[in-house]
Amino acid sequence: MTSRILVVDDTPRNVKLLADLLTVKGYTVEVASSGQEALDRIENNHPDLVLLDVVMPGMSGYEVCRRIRANPATQMLPVVMVTALDPSEERVKGIEAGADDFLAKPINQPELLARVRSLLRIKSLHDQLDEANRTLEERVRRQVDQLENLGRLKRFFSPQLAELILNGGADDPLNSHRREITVVFIDLRGFTAFAETAEPEEVMNVLRDYHARMGEIILAHEGTLERFTGDGMMVFFNDPVPVPDAPQRAVRMALDMRVQLVELSQRWRERGFDLDFGAGIAQGYATIGAIGFEGRLDYGAIGTVTNLAARLCGDAAPGQILISRRVLTSVQDLVESEDTGERELKGFLKPVSTFNVTGLRG
Repeated sequence: MTSRILVVDDTPRNVKLLADLLTVKGYTVEVASSGQEALDRIENNHPDLVLLDVVMPGMSGYEVCRRIRANPATQMLPVVMVTALDPSEERVKGIEAGADDFLAKPINQPELLARVRSLLRIKSLHDQLDEANRTLEERVRRQVDQLENLGRLKRFFSPQLAELILNGGADDPLNSHRREITVVFIDLRGFTAFAETAEPEEVMNVLRDYHARMGEIILAHEGTLERFTGDGMMVFFNDPVPVPDAPQRAVRMALDMRVQLVELSQRWRERGFDLDFGAGIAQGYATIGAIGFEGRLDYGAIGTVTNLAARLCGDAAPGQILISRRVLTSVQDLVESEDTGERELKGFLKPVSTFNVTGLRG
């Protein structure tokens, strides 16, 4: 791209001499005959370098240079002062005004061209550095935004899944949508009685151990954690990224949780806390997306399937994993189960067939 040079001088002969010389060398030249005109052209046309006469009527070259330096948009614009006055005295004034270089009249043409090339090269390097800084700032801003979004998504999803969403491997999950999911509810049997009699610090310690252990298992199976409610948790599969084996993942996760709860329950009993595990699993369609208000959003699923999983969990005996017939149909080749009959569950008009998962086949 051709460099643009602004020649500022109130003497037409001087202007023509400089303009002709620079044009022959391939530069685009603009001219101004006063300080104010020069400032207007700088603001509107953005030249790459200014050749500025010192002595002009109205506003001197020094004042023009000071105004150029005072403007953040032009403070790095190269300025070469040109004068027929005593160079030794004028050089000091020019440097104080902010000039980058000085030329004495009559102009030495090779010297002029050499100084112009040198200052334009410096400006080009500065512009490249400026652009690099802007690019870096934008990249950092995007990365900060991405980290903030990742932190927000990790509240709901596994780290791998959160990364997939941010990288475009999944649609924005916070937009409301409908999908078939497998829902798992778990809670601690005996927790209400324990919380009524134990000290608050003891309750918090139990919940901390319980949440940490269950959280590891949820992440390992890449489940979506809908919420913690004290001792209760709701996790679902097949959203935001569809998976072909949502019921199988749900059952495997619940079985892993039961194994871990056996160990935790033994530790709690040694401290006098009688707590056990129960779970319910159901499969069906739900509406899923962000629930809440600006500044406090949760990722939620709404539908009969969530109610069914919650009721199954509430009806499960200590150590049981109750599943619906629909879930059993999907996992019957994977698990051993026992028919626990039809149950009257709150919120459901008809009795619901239930099955207890006793373990994996083989």
